[in-house]
Amino acid sequence: MPTVKFVKENVVIEVPEGANLRREALRAGIPLNRGFLNGFGRRLNQTILNCHGMGTCGTCRVLITKGAENVNQPTLKEKLQFKTVVMPDPIPKFAYVQYGEQLRLACQVKVFGDIEVEADPPIDLFGEKFYA
Repeated sequence: MPTVKFVKENVVIEVPEGANLRREALRAGIPLNRGFLNGFGRRLNQTILNCHGMGTCGTCRVLITKGAENVNQPTLKEKLQFKTVVMPDPIPKFAYVQYGEQLRLACQVKVFGDIEVEADPPIDLFGEKFYA
């Protein structure tokens, strides 16, 4: 069975092949739907603003640091979320500028092999990649 290592949480879980990353993280007690605001904003994202795995809110974004070849290709929902102005939330788009193809929505990721994941990667709006 493939393993998923959550870098920030220092947790390794085994998942069935083809498993949904968001579902498996929630089963292991790792919250992925985090807001860009602390406290109230986080609670709001975990309940009201959370799309519950439909690929529309962008709050479950993760950075696949190792094993990107062991997951499915980005879905249409991810491309819409990260590359177009159709979706209203700008935060995932800013994050995509910084991380590119490594940035994924956990709710859209299917795991086929061992991967390492950084949940809720930081966004540096003033970094080199953002203005490049």
